[in-house]
Amino acid sequence: MASTQDAWYISLLGLAEHFRTSNPPDIKSCIQCLQAVFNFKPPQRVEARTHLQLGNILLTHTKNIDLARTHLEQSWCLSQTINGFDDVKFEAASVLAELFEQQGQPTHSKPILRKAIELSQHSVYWHCRLIFQLAQIHATEREYEVASSLLAVGVDYAQISNAAYTRVLFLLSRVMLLLIDKKIQEVLPLLNQAGHLVETWAGSPHQKEYLKVFYFVLQVCHYLMAGQVKSVKPCLKQLQQSIQTIMAPTWPDDDAVCGPAASASGAESFVWLSRQQLYVLVYLVTVMHSAQAGYMDKAHKYTEKALAQIDKLAGEEGGDAGGVRGGAALAWRLRMALLEHAALCRLVAGGKAHALHEIARAAHLLNTAPNAHTAAAHTPQLHCLLGLYAMSMNCMEAAEAQFHTAIHMSQERDLWMFAKLNLAIVYLRGRRDNDLALLMEQVRPEALPAYAHGLRAASYYVLGLQAFFQARYNEAKRYLRETLKMANAEDLNRLTSCSLVLLGHIFLSINNSRESMNMVTPAMQLASKIPDVHVQLWASAILKDLYRLAGDTERENEAYQMHCNFSQALLKDHFQASQMPEHALVQWTSGSPPALPAPPGSTHPS
Repeated sequence: MASTQDAWYISLLGLAEHFRTSNPPDIKSCIQCLQAVFNFKPPQRVEARTHLQLGNILLTHTKNIDLARTHLEQSWCLSQTINGFDDVKFEAASVLAELFEQQGQPTHSKPILRKAIELSQHSVYWHCRLIFQLAQIHATEREYEVASSLLAVGVDYAQISNAAYTRVLFLLSRVMLLLIDKKIQEVLPLLNQAGHLVETWAGSPHQKEYLKVFYFVLQVCHYLMAGQVKSVKPCLKQLQQSIQTIMAPTWPDDDAVCGPAASASGAESFVWLSRQQLYVLVYLVTVMHSAQAGYMDKAHKYTEKALAQIDKLAGEEGGDAGGVRGGAALAWRLRMALLEHAALCRLVAGGKAHALHEIARAAHLLNTAPNAHTAAAHTPQLHCLLGLYAMSMNCMEAAEAQFHTAIHMSQERDLWMFAKLNLAIVYLRGRRDNDLALLMEQVRPEALPAYAHGLRAASYYVLGLQAFFQARYNEAKRYLRETLKMANAEDLNRLTSCSLVLLGHIFLSINNSRESMNMVTPAMQLASKIPDVHVQLWASAILKDLYRLAGDTERENEAYQMHCNFSQALLKDHFQASQMPEHALVQWTSGSPPALPAPPGSTHPS
């Protein structure tokens, strides 16, 4: 029979739970009951559990973060010495470490998680969960090698523990980190190993489909990072088929597939992303593919669908796509990546005002970044987009400043190279030969990584453009044919159309009208398909000259009228963009984006 003292704290715990589950919850009374438990000097287990409950409730329902942290620290400290008290012990460690990370103090999180990992080797679920959590913190800190080695430990531990599904999750997570770190040579064997494990999967068909989506997302990203737009198509198609399977109404919810019911020990209770988040992610990689392949209308259509899906997801989850801890940050990243691609596609299609609107939306979003790390990762991309916008507006000084800012801030080698290739075009247009010569040494094709097929093709194009400006026509043709060969091999339609129209200009300059027509005609067809208004403008000017030289007055007038139409549309758009208050963003090169009126989410300039 419980003593009077025991009866008091047991009653208080029951009352606290009553207040917590009331409708509406009475959180203040719940907290008061839990705090009163300590007056009765309860056993260490009860004390540790009560501190954990208080920490979680204060975190979820109040802004008293310091008091929440104190309770979590006490729970973690008390529970470490209690045997067989895993749920309280490791939840306290996990929540406390996450809180420190959210407060920008990951150095406090790491020793807590390392100690918890050391203590949890007998508990498969907690050991795996804590390894994932510590690896995530190291990855956020860009300590990729440490994170990768932790995930490798997870692969081995899951295999020993007969947790086959979790083993593949660890393996695919490791592949993802190696891709982020551009360790391409290490990616391929692990990706092939994961692919074999997924293909020969004999367990739950639902878990297999989740693993397939994760695997195909990584495959698609691997190809797109290299600019291999043609090679990726079979993987992308399989990914889209898998996501349709997962999103079917008859598909069980995530908990039924990978929740506690999925395995007795809880060892298989992990999911990379919820199926709704996966759905948005597949839209995003489809947008990335369309943008690289030069299908701007398709990219725009999928961007709008994905943004609507994020809004729907946020609405369903009370303004948070995926839960307070982590889901909102993921939704933010997906939204930002979509806006970045939307702006890029608008610029290609000749819509500077629309592009500026998307850039302003991204700048506004940047001010609400989940943490400083996330903001720092996306700021250089925004400066790069502003550089491209400034180039399209002929604001060359602003473009140069934006590209220099992106190069200085970025830790991503691919973005750094992309910015430098565009800066090279700024120098070309400004006839700054000495600056250009120094810059081109850093971004010559042979100086770029072997995996960067798209960037290497772009580098040959810039070399061709440089040779053209210097009237070294044979050399220019040689470089551009190299670009064409690489672009055609992987369906890089924008590079193909740009190279064709420049070759057409070169042949016109050396009075070879026939070859010029052979280049410009397919360039115009491809540019119309993309659409790329700048290439259409350029091609129509060359066609006008070619028909004039051939004495074909009717076609010359048609080409002239076409050129005028493109030119007038671009001039009208140029003027509209220059009058927008958001145009001031081209002067922003440090700190947070300047305050602008909050852009509406779905409306665009007319």
